[in-house]
Amino acid sequence: MAVNSELYLTLADELKQKNVVLVAVSKTKPIEDILELYHLGQRDFGENYIQELSEKQKELPADIRWHFIGHLQTNKVKVIAPFIHLIHGVDSLKLLLEINKQGLKNNRIIDCLLQVHIAQEETKFGFNEDELDTTINQLPDMQLNNVKISGLMGMASFTEDQEKIKDEFHYLKSFFDKYAQPLYSMQTLSMGMSSDYKIAIDEGSNMVRIGSLLFGERAYIK
Repeated sequence: MAVNSELYLTLADELKQKNVVLVAVSKTKPIEDILELYHLGQRDFGENYIQELSEKQKELPADIRWHFIGHLQTNKVKVIAPFIHLIHGVDSLKLLLEINKQGLKNNRIIDCLLQVHIAQEETKFGFNEDELDTTINQLPDMQLNNVKISGLMGMASFTEDQEKIKDEFHYLKSFFDKYAQPLYSMQTLSMGMSSDYKIAIDEGSNMVRIGSLLFGERAYIK
């Protein structure tokens, strides 16, 4: 399946009117597909493989805002630290400390989202409620001057049960409301993908990560 340009234009306009940022998930997709959306005006692209992201960043226009949306290992942070726009999946204090370290080395303040575990699947990463509260309350004393916690991110359960998905997104929104105060300055709530972005927006998401609707089903890297 080629890039669905018509759907992209409709979706991009709809989300713009709702002040929702569209991250086009381009993982495993060729340069040509990304450029097609780029020339239609898309600037935010999401990747979850470090090597692939690094290669694409070198080849594609410099004004693309790259989002890392996968599970990030601490030893890989240095690869993307010089250019990454937003890291979506910060799921441990150890990782946050490494991002700060690499931000300092690159003289950058790196924007991050804390990932919250809201789904029932054990394969999903993220802080639970107590861990999130503990981590956020530690931050003011840690002097992490080269990271900025811009908001929260979460993924709902992979299920056809829309009420369950709605409840999980509502749960994450309650945390966002709690921490989106002047003290924390959180502004981004990233939740919702191709299959559930409409529910996510209804529940308060202002950033969605959409891949298969725009690019077709992705090829899995073995």
